[in-house]
Amino acid sequence: MHTKGACMQYDTTSVTIGCIGFGAMGSAIAQGLIASGNVPADHIVACAAHYKPLRDKAQALGIRAVRSIQEVIEQADVLILAVKPYVYEAVCEQIREHVVQRSTLVVSIAAGMHVEQMIAMLGEDAHVVCTVPNTPIAVGKGIMVTEATDTLTDEQRELFDALFSTVALIERVDTAHLSIAGTVAGCAPAYVAMFMEALADAGVKYGLTRATAYRLASQMVAGTGQLQRETGTLPAAMKDAVCSPGGTTIRGVAALERAGFRGAIIDAIDAIEGK
Repeated sequence: MHTKGACMQYDTTSVTIGCIGFGAMGSAIAQGLIASGNVPADHIVACAAHYKPLRDKAQALGIRAVRSIQEVIEQADVLILAVKPYVYEAVCEQIREHVVQRSTLVVSIAAGMHVEQMIAMLGEDAHVVCTVPNTPIAVGKGIMVTEATDTLTDEQRELFDALFSTVALIERVDTAHLSIAGTVAGCAPAYVAMFMEALADAGVKYGLTRATAYRLASQMVAGTGQLQRETGTLPAAMKDAVCSPGGTTIRGVAALERAGFRGAIIDAIDAIEGK
């Protein structure tokens, strides 16, 4: 189940977003929310383990940097936990009483975390949703793989969708499939970036400037993805449509098959999922 489009009846511009941790994913979410107009920059407050890098990022984005978790939770209507999984328990211990008293909407963005674990750390009265976002959320083209089971109220779920549906595809999956869905959506941007880099290297090899090769590769990837989503055409059919009998593309496809292209992608996922 996925959510597309804004929940326009919910005004998100008065909501304060708190970020505990502000690494690559935390800052990507903030960038997306600000650029979309969903949340004013000064309605985002963040803390992190190292204040100076946080302050520099905050100044660039126009958000507020603070030094303590307490300052964040006292202001946040929606709290994004953007810390590493191994510190979740310690962070939850610090925020537990406050988020329950205020009925704060808590968004976990850690891979491998699910609602039962969060409730064990925050208590049964906490309002929690577990997601695995990816970095294209920074430019409004992200994915938020979201556990279908949550402890949000109907109003909070509406707020969550209103905040994020304009910057990401919200794909709700059952708990058993949260890991693989998060891996496909969250890890694969690295593989796509490697593919784009390889295409650009080939372009440069045959005379294109690096800038031109990158523009062509990135637009090709974006356009192909959008074409599939908007038409629902199977990727196999899209591939076949480009492969004329005896043509150039099918020769490239054959070379990729000989090199184990598909198998390499599946192996990469297996390396993460452990199968």
